Amino acid sequence: MAQRTPLFDAHLAANGKIVDFAGWEMPINYGSQIKEHEAVRGDAGMFDVSHMTAVDVRGERATEFFQKLIGNDVAKLGFEGKALYSGMLNEAGGVIDDLIVYKTSWGYRVVVNAGTTDKDLAWMAPIAASFHVELTPRRDLAMIAVQGPNAIAKAQAARPDAAELIAGLQVFQGLPMGDWFFARTGYTGEDGLEISMPAAEAIPFWNALIAAGVAPAGLGARDTLRLEAGMNLYGNEMDDNTSPLAAGMGWTIAWEPASRDFVGRSVVEKEKAARAAGGALLKQVGLVYEGKGVLRGHMKVVAESGEGEITSGTFSPSLQVSIAMARVPLAVKVGDTVQVDVRGTLQPARVVKMPFVRNGKKVYE
Repeated sequence: MAQRTPLFDAHLAANGKIVDFAGWEMPINYGSQIKEHEAVRGDAGMFDVSHMTAVDVRGERATEFFQKLIGNDVAKLGFEGKALYSGMLNEAGGVIDDLIVYKTSWGYRVVVNAGTTDKDLAWMAPIAASFHVELTPRRDLAMIAVQGPNAIAKAQAARPDAAELIAGLQVFQGLPMGDWFFARTGYTGEDGLEISMPAAEAIPFWNALIAAGVAPAGLGARDTLRLEAGMNLYGNEMDDNTSPLAAGMGWTIAWEPASRDFVGRSVVEKEKAARAAGGALLKQVGLVYEGKGVLRGHMKVVAESGEGEITSGTFSPSLQVSIAMARVPLAVKVGDTVQVDVRGTLQPARVVKMPFVRNGKKVYE
């Protein structure tokens, strides 16, 4: 049986087209994926992300736990609410999941992906036990992402008593208000919030956001938005067999202090040295294609130095060209032209530095 979020009835009421996503019945769109995409880029849109799981972490050694568990270092979180993005690696240096960790008054809150929740919790449990840390999955919560240039103002209008707290949030900071949690984070390349609340309060808040002029947006728009923003999707850009260095996540690894022995460190460290020596390894790049057809995942990429593959591709509504994220040989450089196998013929695509779009504007050259 597919699972349903607390907002399922709201999706039906908004004419959401329901599809299966990682075992959840979720809206792919509410009539027009393009209009939903444009609402987020130009005004404000909202997504049900209740299928993701928040896990509260408590214990005297919670900081040590995370310093072992993930590639990034929670010691960098200097004040309450500050968050970081990281990969959680296995012993072979593959990415079990990518996640956000918030420093909280009770310890930490970590938000994990829908399709990986059970796997993540099973991986975290023995490590948590070794540090005498308590993990509490917050399955009692719903989560709504409100994104776009007017998202903050419209969220404040929908929840006036939280307006001051929202106004004070820095980017990548999240703070509680009662049982709610307001975080200035997102997956679109726009400003906005990811807001958690008790499940029973989700539909009233969703309706208040609609009344404030926020457009419901489905998984289809979420994917084109995140791709324009150059943001990884678990299962496409990375998985248990993909190194963070091959997935464009090298910036998320805190190598100092050298004494911090996070899971997978020794393997990824060797790979880092091999990359510095110019080994036959792959790296992540952005591609722009202006020909006929659309770049899609698993298309072959051919460069002078070898072959690679597209991990995610789409037609960009904001740029009106086809864009993709790809893994290609290390020798490929920004500005190069590579060939992509588009329906059996090799077509030229340009290598660019991601992101493609930030805050509604084209940012690559």
